[in-house]
Amino acid sequence: MINMAIIGGMVQISSSPGWSMESIVEMVARAVLAFAIMMMITRMLGKQTIAQMTYHDFVAAITLGALTANLAFNNMAKISHMLVTLLTFGGIAYLLMILSLKSRKMRKWFSGQPTVIIQDGRILEDNMRKLKLSLDTLNQELRERNIFNIEEVQYAVLELNGEVSILRKPQFLPVTRGDLKLKMGKRQTFPIELIMDGQIIQSNLRQHSLTIEWLLSQVGKKGLSVAEVNYAVISSNGHIYFDPYDDRISNPIDKE
Repeated sequence: MINMAIIGGMVQISSSPGWSMESIVEMVARAVLAFAIMMMITRMLGKQTIAQMTYHDFVAAITLGALTANLAFNNMAKISHMLVTLLTFGGIAYLLMILSLKSRKMRKWFSGQPTVIIQDGRILEDNMRKLKLSLDTLNQELRERNIFNIEEVQYAVLELNGEVSILRKPQFLPVTRGDLKLKMGKRQTFPIELIMDGQIIQSNLRQHSLTIEWLLSQVGKKGLSVAEVNYAVISSNGHIYFDPYDDRISNPIDKE
């Protein structure tokens, strides 16, 4: 591409590089490399970084995201320099996570600690003020837990991940079978997935001493084949649930 500019009455002609195959390949390679490194670091830091983000998790995530974006799109930055920086920050985040697991004092310093905001049914205004938490936000958190009357709350704690845990007063707790001295039902188990996306999950069958022949017989009783089953699971109550691809619903309520 040719650019022309008039400077001091003189026309200057300059050329700027356009899209070349080499630059496209480099950008694709940098993006793939950045994605792979970010996935590796995220797997190394574990699920907690995603599910329960604390102070140092948040800082690490923001920093690593910015560095990864630079690695992917900033052609002026050397790949080797960005790799060293990424691995350094990833190592720091991993080290802080290990220190937090080993030492309670370090964990408090890096991650903070839960804060009580309602005690014995009374709102602790000082703690609310330190947390910069408004009454509107507190009421919203209570409503999300089906509590519309703040008098029902005995304790409320703001957890490290920003969630509010609630303990109701005894008179507002739901009645259980134990309270009514009713006979307990059959012990429930964790659901066992048998088929997903038309494929048998053989590892689950082996883990629970189930055979493919048994599964095929159960599928056959429904007049189906494995390829026709979208999802099959043994529910927590012991019943087998089948969801075929053909739902046989003539008028679906919501169709995309």
